[in-house]
Amino acid sequence: MIILVIDIGGTSIKMGMTGREDRLKIPSGPAMTAASMVGAVTSATDDWTYDAISIGYPGPVVHGKPVEEPKNLAAGWVGFEYEKAFNKPLRIVNDAAMQALGGYQGGRMLFLGLGTGLGSALVVEGVLQPLELAHLPYRRDRTYEDYVGLRGYKRLGRKKWQLHVEKVVELFRHSLQADYVILGGGQAKLLKGLPPGAHLGTNANAIVGGLRLWSQPVWEGDEHERKDAAVKVRGA
Repeated sequence: MIILVIDIGGTSIKMGMTGREDRLKIPSGPAMTAASMVGAVTSATDDWTYDAISIGYPGPVVHGKPVEEPKNLAAGWVGFEYEKAFNKPLRIVNDAAMQALGGYQGGRMLFLGLGTGLGSALVVEGVLQPLELAHLPYRRDRTYEDYVGLRGYKRLGRKKWQLHVEKVVELFRHSLQADYVILGGGQAKLLKGLPPGAHLGTNANAIVGGLRLWSQPVWEGDEHERKDAAVKVRGA
């Protein structure tokens, strides 16, 4: 099966496909709706032939459906009929979860995406579990996202921001009993050295994760009844 992978971000949308080394990138931004995303992707991949689609969505996804509007794009993403619009079989997961799946190398892995906010996901023995750690309370009535996301970087400066990244990585690694941590997102490249047990991910992991998303059946019974949010990575 040939899969088109769509990684939706606040400033750009990245696309890749089974068997293709080249990647496409198109701008997104605060005016982009779900409908305009479909039009832009369809136009950009006009000469690509594929059987199914994986989407990494910049927000919470429950039972394969976005449940909150993205913070850096226009409204209209929740309740949109993606499969009907693309006219292809389609699976949607949180974008951090898709990156986590792509970076997984076995064992018990925690993914933390240091971007505008804080993305998070856990992969345990090949089973993907999206997390929502960003808005948990951390310090001084602020959340983890307020300290290690982009707002924290701007407020604290790089050195203090890095200290909090190191503390948060150690805290979550210990509490979730992760063997290792993959750090992704646009701010991860600003780190001067990595915390113990942490490795730097790449944007390409999102494409790999989108391909892996179809390696194990997720639908059970009627094709519109999702059995679970967890996805088993075959062979991992």
